[in-house]
Amino acid sequence: MNPMSQIRPPSRKMVMASALTLGPLAIGASLLPSLLEGRRTDLAFPAFRPHGPDLELLASTSPVILVHLAFGLLALLVGAILMAGRKGARMHRVLGWGWVVAVAVVAASSLFIQTVNPGRFSFIHILSGYVIIALPLAVAAARRHDVERHRRYMSGLFYGGFAVNLIFVMLPGRLVWELFLG
Repeated sequence: MNPMSQIRPPSRKMVMASALTLGPLAIGASLLPSLLEGRRTDLAFPAFRPHGPDLELLASTSPVILVHLAFGLLALLVGAILMAGRKGARMHRVLGWGWVVAVAVVAASSLFIQTVNPGRFSFIHILSGYVIIALPLAVAAARRHDVERHRRYMSGLFYGGFAVNLIFVMLPGRLVWELFLG
């Protein structure tokens, strides 16, 4: 039996606990800079109006954000296929390299997006730094056939990274919120 086929994703309970713990921390951290500078923040939850994508807003978005969004969606789709499929097979390795490239582009492009704190990095850039470090370590673990370490890194990057990022991008006032809900 191939050792890669024995990889199990983290339990739903663990993913939900992580998201419910990190979500409020992320929201609080995104509000922290404006609170520390003494600016008043509007803490009222804006109107929730689901709608089709606002294509005019998408067309007026900067190219860096469009690249970030496109590769993020690609990484989410390919990652879901990888997590659901058989591990260690040729298709897993081929799609895995595609996922690694997509995630690397997402992490690198995020360094050029500074809309939360204009001109400065924000709390979410800590996650980008982690991805930039953990992604090569996960690939190196797979190449060394260290299945357990590879599984931990990749599961953490996929489940933790996307759970936390989905919370961030769905915050009121952010692009994805405005595209579909604002």
